[in-house]
Amino acid sequence: MSDIINKINKDAEARMKKSLETIKHGIEKIRTGRANPALLENITVEYYGSRTPLSQVASVSVTDARTLSVTPWDKAMVQPIEKAIMESGLGLNPNTSGQVIRVPLPALTEERRKEFGKLVRKEGEEAKIAVRNVRRDALQHLKDALKKKEITEDEEKRAEDAMQKLTDRHVAEIDKLVTGKEQELLAV
Repeated sequence: MSDIINKINKDAEARMKKSLETIKHGIEKIRTGRANPALLENITVEYYGSRTPLSQVASVSVTDARTLSVTPWDKAMVQPIEKAIMESGLGLNPNTSGQVIRVPLPALTEERRKEFGKLVRKEGEEAKIAVRNVRRDALQHLKDALKKKEITEDEEKRAEDAMQKLTDRHVAEIDKLVTGKEQELLAV
């Protein structure tokens, strides 16, 4: 295989992996009713006049299956952290006892589980579209290389087949992630 084809394949694979990482990160934040520190990852707290990620002002740990524990490193941060969690839009009501903020996760209703399932499928569809767009771009680069006579028709055909296999592999991985998250949502 020519250097051009290798370069196109490496670029496409890197971009597809990035799409896979994006969906992993995206669906990990969707609440399943089970405690997961990633749930509080996007919360920012007012800290000395600037918005700071929660992970930089406190440690977040799992106390039990339905409770997160947030321990601020600065005693003065208890109130601002509690306020930030309440205003996060996640529907959480933290309880403070001294220095530790406990965040109980309410059980999900059937309706909320279905809503989250739809959200997971939507995230999966968006990731698949991103992967297919990468494939489309890579195939266009191959066609351009063929027009410039940088590669032969046989090389183009083989590279297209390899690109399709790469795409199929990433789409299957996305499907697996979506299915796993849906099962996690439906588990009571």
